[in-house]
Parts: sequence; C-alpha cells; structure tokens
Amino acid sequence: MPDGIVISDGARDALSGWLDHLRALDGAAANTIEAYRKDVVSFLAFLSAHHGTSHGRTALASVTISDMRAWMASERAGGLSARSLARALSAVKGFYRWLSDRDGFDASTVLSTRAPKFTAKLPRPVSQEAAEEVISTTAIQARDGWIGARDAAVVTLLYGCGLRISEALGLTGRAHPLPDVLRIVGKGGKERLVPVLPAARDAVASYVRLCPYPVTDDTPLFYGARGKALGPRTVQKAMESARLQLGLPATATPHAMRHSFATHLLNAGGDLRAIQELLGHASLSTTQAYTAVDTQRLMEVYDRAHPRALGKS
Repeated sequence: MPDGIVISDGARDALSGWLDHLRALDGAAANTIEAYRKDVVSFLAFLSAHHGTSHGRTALASVTISDMRAWMASERAGGLSARSLARALSAVKGFYRWLSDRDGFDASTVLSTRAPKFTAKLPRPVSQEAAEEVISTTAIQARDGWIGARDAAVVTLLYGCGLRISEALGLTGRAHPLPDVLRIVGKGGKERLVPVLPAARDAVASYVRLCPYPVTDDTPLFYGARGKALGPRTVQKAMESARLQLGLPATATPHAMRHSFATHLLNAGGDLRAIQELLGHASLSTTQAYTAVDTQRLMEVYDRAHPRALGKS
C-alpha cells in the first residue's frame, strides 16, 4: 500500500458502528467479530490504495464492479485461498448491507458480486473403533495420571457429547458432577441442551478425583499442568500424540471427534434436525455436510426402502 494511504475516519467509524451492531443485536462471537473486522479493514485499505486517496464514507457508496474485481484479483494474487476470499466477500457484503440501510444508497454492486467457487471440505470423522482407541490412548500416554485422565475426559466430551473444544474447556467446576443434560452456551451466545452419556460423566469424575487443583463452582473444570485453565493447544498435542501412536491420519483432530459424534449418530439412524440441535448449528445446511460422509450407506438404505426396490423379486 502506498505511503500515506490510510482508512478515513468516516470509513473507520462506519466499520465500528457495524461491528457494534453485530455485538449488540446479532450476538456474534468475539472471534467472528475480529475476523469480520480484519476482512473489511483489508477491503477498505485496498480501496484507498487503489484510488490513491483515502476512501471516505460517502465514497463507499460509489464502489464499482471494477473496484470489486480488482480487490478480489489482488487478494488472490496475494495468496488468499478461494475459500478465504469467499468469507471476506461475505463480510464486506454484510458491512455494505448495514451501511446502505443507514446511509440510503444502492449497494447492489457489492451485494451482487459473486464469490469465487471452491470445493467445500467435508468433515473427516474417525471410525467408532478409532474414537474409542483415541480416548484410551490419551488416558495412558501422559506422564502424570491426572493429566491422562484430564485429556481422556476432554476427548470423551468432544466425542460423547459433540462439544466444540472451546465449549468443553469453557466449563467450570459448577458442571461437576455432570448432570443428565448439560446446558451449553455455544457460538453467538446461543444455548442448547446436550444429553450426557454415563461414560462422559464417569470420565470427568475420574479426572476430578485425581486433579491436584481445587475444582469448585468458580474455577475452571479443566486445569493445565501449572494450575491455570487448560488451553486448546494442549488438547491438540495430546490428540497428535495419540494419532501417531495409532497410525491415524492427520485429520484425526479434536474437531474430528465432534464430527465423529454427529456422523455416528446419523449412521445409527439419528434425525438430522435433532443432530443439528445437539451440535448447535445455526442452519440445517451446515449439519447436512455430514450426510456426504457416508453416502454409500445412505444409498444402501434408500435401495432397500424404496418401493421399487421392495417390488423386486
């Protein structure tokens, strides 16, 4: 970006207003807000550099399709993937939708810009046997018994309850002993109820018995080795170690355990809408990605159940 090119105060104020709106009304998560902020700041900085002058709030209403194409070409040339560019464009469109409503201009040029095509990455679950082996391995690979019990308890929550790693690590001691149904606050502050399997309750109870740090209502449920709240990287490392020992692919991550929870429920005949609720997905389309994981099984069920198949001799 040329020297002296900055984002105007007006554009910066508009961006702040939009982000405040997302926080207050949409309940967007902090990480989501920060990602949107970076994407739109990058776009605004490009406009200023592209036109050689600070692009103020009024000028934002006159963005052309040529500007949009130039921005997208610049991002791709800089190494941004099609998937990441599509996400950035979505953020820019959200900003413009909000701004045009307030400033009374036509934002169709921005809103009609097509996102680049990309192949969505499907979830890569592990098998039921592999999931059980991962839990067993994490329990015995740590030097200290309580740490092994902790890692196994966290992974059991990911697989047995379908929690995100942030949700599991965000639990406090108030959650112990685990109830039959756990109230989880997920992305965007949305609450959902998740049934707790006896295996998950037992795993957490075993960890708490061995934990050298106090587990009370106001403390983290899961501690790190030095007595601070357990971080996600520690769990990721434990999974990496277990994965290597078991010869599992690099896709066997903590998040894959959550995918496995959903996939195995679906394979057992679970209802997609119910699985959506358990996962805390905002839309069914997100949950539907899991149906592509085992298309062969679904087709076999279809072939057996379809009236034409039933009429075969």
